[in-house]
Amino acid sequence: MTEQQPWQWDEQTWRRHVGRVRAGRSLRPATWPGGARVAVALSFDSDHETIPLRDGETRPGKLSQGEYGSRVGAPRVLRLLERYRIPASFFMPAVSALLHPGEVRDYVAAGHEVAMHGWIHERNMTLGPADERELALRAADTLEKLAGARPVGIRTPSWDFSDHTLAITRELGLRYDSSLMADDEPYELLADGEPTGIVEIPVEWIRDDAPYLMMERYGSLRPYTPPRDVAGIWRDEYDAAREDGGLFQLTMHPHIIGHRSRIAALTELLDHIAGHDDVWYATHAQIADYVLEQS
Repeated sequence: MTEQQPWQWDEQTWRRHVGRVRAGRSLRPATWPGGARVAVALSFDSDHETIPLRDGETRPGKLSQGEYGSRVGAPRVLRLLERYRIPASFFMPAVSALLHPGEVRDYVAAGHEVAMHGWIHERNMTLGPADERELALRAADTLEKLAGARPVGIRTPSWDFSDHTLAITRELGLRYDSSLMADDEPYELLADGEPTGIVEIPVEWIRDDAPYLMMERYGSLRPYTPPRDVAGIWRDEYDAAREDGGLFQLTMHPHIIGHRSRIAALTELLDHIAGHDDVWYATHAQIADYVLEQS
């Protein structure tokens, strides 16, 4: 029997797919700590060498691009965060953490959060449920060992979300996910219509450095948007979040944002945000804990 095409599905089938993982109640609080007008949650995905390794690319060229993220990008990011006294969340594949354990220690020593981002930045939608689960458990154990604390949140590699990801997230006892895009503000995840108690801190490609600034030598991918134009888009996102009294969440990568011209654009954005005295800077874990307390 051939598999049905989507246009052949009955209503029960397409409703089941849509309802498997869904946005539940909004967790946007009435106020932020200290009477802040806006919450700012900066995050960095410390992928480093895991992107080429995941794809079986073992030659020095692409690996060196990843190495730049740890050797140059991450220290540059840490110095910038220290300058503005901003806590951030670093989502790190376990293989990346194993390659750079000192970097993990630097994150922790500076008061930042270390959270899950897969084992080797695998594409979880191509994995069976047993393999996805085993890699997630192994990644959580690895980060706990290296960071000294069990991670409480996850961002799936490439924001991919399989039919089994939410169940694995619940089994791990994680408090939040940051991979989905159903809102600007935090919300509770539903599993087949049932509340899970897991906070979603939504991401968006608009608020990610990779779509604007990545380069693929033998493909069509090019960094067409100048870094300061990217900062302008993010500034507009921040200004609107502040006007709404909501959350401004940003996703970046040390091997992308960490270059000189790009860190200059991020500095310009942080200067703009620092011009307001009603901002709560928080890690993703702090955001999740606060909105749950207020709900």
